[in-house]
Amino acid sequence: MSTVILTTFQGITVEHDTKLRRAVQAAAASIRSSRTPSRNLPALAHPAEGVLKNLKGTNSIAYTDTDPVALAKALTKVRQGSSFVQFKSGVVEGRVISIAEIQQLATMPSKDELISKIMFLLNAPAQRIAATLNALPRNLA
Repeated sequence: MSTVILTTFQGITVEHDTKLRRAVQAAAASIRSSRTPSRNLPALAHPAEGVLKNLKGTNSIAYTDTDPVALAKALTKVRQGSSFVQFKSGVVEGRVISIAEIQQLATMPSKDELISKIMFLLNAPAQRIAATLNALPRNLA
C-alpha cells in the first residue's frame, strides 16, 4: 500500500456511497469504511497508522499500490458531486500529505497521460525529419 487517503462522510446516501465505491474501484484502489479505521489497514506497521490514531466519527480509508493520482482524482470527482465526502489526510510513499496536497495531486496528469506526452515529444523530431525528407521530391515536381 503506497497511497492512503483518509476521508470522512457524514450523512452520505446509498447512491453517493455506491458512486464513491465504483469510482475508487475504477482507479484500481480499495476503500474501507468504519468507526475504527485503524483496524482496516492490512499492514499494522504502515506509516498511515500515525494518521489514523485518535479519529472520531465515521471514516473511510481509500488505498492503492498503483497510481496515487488516479485515486486522488476519483475521490475529488466524487467529492465535487456531493458535500458528504471530506478529505482528512493522506499518506503517499510513506509521507503524510495535507488536504491541499491531495487536491494538488488530483490536478496532476495521470501516468498514462504523462507517458503519452513523453512519447509525443520523442516522436516529434522524427516526424519533422521524415516530413522534410519527403518534401524535397515533392517540391521538385
